[in-house]
Amino acid sequence: MARPFIRLFIKLMSNLACETPMSDYLSPDKRLFDYPKYWAECFGPAPFLPMSKAEMEQLGWDSCDIILVTGDAYVDHPSFGMAIIGRLLEAQGFRVGIIAQPAWEDVDAFKVLGKPNLYFGVTAGNMDSMINRYTADRRLRHDDAYTPGNVGGKRPDRATLIYTQRCKQAFKGVPVIIGGIEASLRRIAHYDYWSEKVRRSMLVESKADLLIYGNAERPLVEVSQRLAAGENIATMRDVLGTAVLVKQPLPGWRGKDSTDLDQPGHIDPIPSPYADTSAQQDMTCNAANEKSPKNTSQPLQIKPMAAYKPVRGKPWHLTYAKLPAFATVKADPVMYAHASRVMHHETNPGCARALYQEYGPVGLWVNPPAMPLDTEEMDYVFAQPYARVPHPIYKDKKIPAYEMIRFSVNIMRGCFGGCSFCSITEHEGRIIQNRSEDSIIQEVEAMRDKVPGFTGVVSDLGGPTANMYRLQCQDPKVEATCRRASCVHPTICSYMGTDHKPLISLYRRTRNLPGIKKVLIASGLRYDLAIRDPEYVKELVTHHVGGYLKIAPEHTEEGPLAHMLKPGMGSYNKFKRMFDKYSKEAGKEQYLIPYFISAHPGTRDIDMVNLALWLKRNKFRLDQVQNFYPSPMCNATTMYHTELNPLKKISRDGERVSIPRGIRQRRLHKAILRYHDPKNWQTIRDALATMGLHKLIGKGPDCLVPAATPAERRQTVSKAGKGKQGMTRFSSPKNQKMQPGKARQRR
Repeated sequence: MARPFIRLFIKLMSNLACETPMSDYLSPDKRLFDYPKYWAECFGPAPFLPMSKAEMEQLGWDSCDIILVTGDAYVDHPSFGMAIIGRLLEAQGFRVGIIAQPAWEDVDAFKVLGKPNLYFGVTAGNMDSMINRYTADRRLRHDDAYTPGNVGGKRPDRATLIYTQRCKQAFKGVPVIIGGIEASLRRIAHYDYWSEKVRRSMLVESKADLLIYGNAERPLVEVSQRLAAGENIATMRDVLGTAVLVKQPLPGWRGKDSTDLDQPGHIDPIPSPYADTSAQQDMTCNAANEKSPKNTSQPLQIKPMAAYKPVRGKPWHLTYAKLPAFATVKADPVMYAHASRVMHHETNPGCARALYQEYGPVGLWVNPPAMPLDTEEMDYVFAQPYARVPHPIYKDKKIPAYEMIRFSVNIMRGCFGGCSFCSITEHEGRIIQNRSEDSIIQEVEAMRDKVPGFTGVVSDLGGPTANMYRLQCQDPKVEATCRRASCVHPTICSYMGTDHKPLISLYRRTRNLPGIKKVLIASGLRYDLAIRDPEYVKELVTHHVGGYLKIAPEHTEEGPLAHMLKPGMGSYNKFKRMFDKYSKEAGKEQYLIPYFISAHPGTRDIDMVNLALWLKRNKFRLDQVQNFYPSPMCNATTMYHTELNPLKKISRDGERVSIPRGIRQRRLHKAILRYHDPKNWQTIRDALATMGLHKLIGKGPDCLVPAATPAERRQTVSKAGKGKQGMTRFSSPKNQKMQPGKARQRR
């Protein structure tokens, strides 16, 4: 009986919403909670965002304002991107529905919630769909941690493209906005490892109306509010953190050719990231790292992050960099490496230029990144009424990705490490976005009181990096103008704070909560930062290690480490000494578990042999080894594709990077890391013989693998002459050169 009244009420509220002045949506520097609520706020939050018409009817909805399409199962937990976006938009007053893992061959699967009033939001999920579906050797996976029952095949290849096409087929004229890590890392022309070619921007390929890259909260709330206020999505060309298709660069912006910013073929000193901040800070990048901030006798004060704003009136303000056109970067690896280098220089939201790239008759316009969320905004995002469990539709089926994070809490975002093989910095940025201690404690208490199966053990307090919480540059002007790829390589920048006291305080307060028995730290630890604060290492080792602590040196050799932007083994050795000391003082038997990458760009066969010798000397036997995976947009992927190093000035006759390419070479590097596995011994023997390192074959303590038995030799002879299956062994033999005849021995 009440339903006709509800529909009449909806119409009245919709008419009132149109009377909100546009100025309320377009004021500068708006924060997430400063927008006027959309009229549908009157419905209140849903127990779960609806996935069916029946659920919509129970909520009293006749339609959804926004429908989110995702390649993951719907878990209403703040570790899942669609849950965060959905709850945030709900807090803005919108009615949000979710279509999770739809049958992509069937257009009707995209009609289950009806036509959205504002737009479809499309993402492949928490993972890139290609990385989710294929191994580093391009073999199809048969499992999917983001699917109930760990079943593979529930999402298509390049899911964002397919989902966008189906949404447009289902309801013509409805805007489609794409985002998530898959779209974010494909926002410009990019090398695609699976097809081994350079592909167009995902916005161009998908024909979506808008692409949002990075953390989507700020741009998506702005776009949603402007659409709700009656603005056409075709006119939204100025939203930070978005990419749009245009016929020509936006009016009011000054163009600068990318070759003027970073000229390929001509080697110049890298412009100082600290220049133009003040007369006292006009110094070279190297000099800046040698000098400490003023008043170095005083301890560095870690302040809560305030709203981060760009520096106005600088040369980069309202300028755009014209990248080489798609046809150029597709045909010329040098220009591809140049475009990648320029793009990575324009990722600091304080000083980034817009990017423009031509695709025939259409142009791609990438606005500068959105401003990071301040602490109050981060608290707002994580304070939404998440159920913290999967949607009831999945019943008792296990979702492995949820099981892994069910009792963990995300305390921050971003990473200033800049590792060349990692996409976190490209997606989330270098500026650390922190939650307040109170917000984190409230989530731990909610998890303790509401999540089924909680036994008192918090499995992780972390994020992309375990120990970057509240670490930031000590000079806001330097932070807002720096273009360095990493704040910690080759050494930790003297402007970067390394005081872990806020994190120590958080650990102590969390483990002292009633009902909390143990707080573990499972996120990746930057041990080069940790050793700057022995008090933190002692706190971590004494209270927050569950027997094993995983860390990631990634390699032992200088060549690969330099191309990874990872610290040398000196930092690892110092951390291990501290770890062993504090474990002994606590009376605990605990172990470090190091992670390593094989076949990374810049790695020669001799580097892998030296790494394997280090492992054997230190009595490590790796059960799992990760071969380098060339994910879109990473600097290491640019190296893999071009054999050039975008971390340095690009030159046509410059240094070439050694690339382990082809299935034989990549498997060899992986096999060497598993030197203890008899299945790999003959492969390693052949490689050592080719390298002139016969002395590493035998029974001695300095040998890597035992000599072949007579039976093994006979088996090897019987297999000879069967061909190499069309795979090249080396991509660039001249770069596999080594010191003649011997591996470097460490003392």
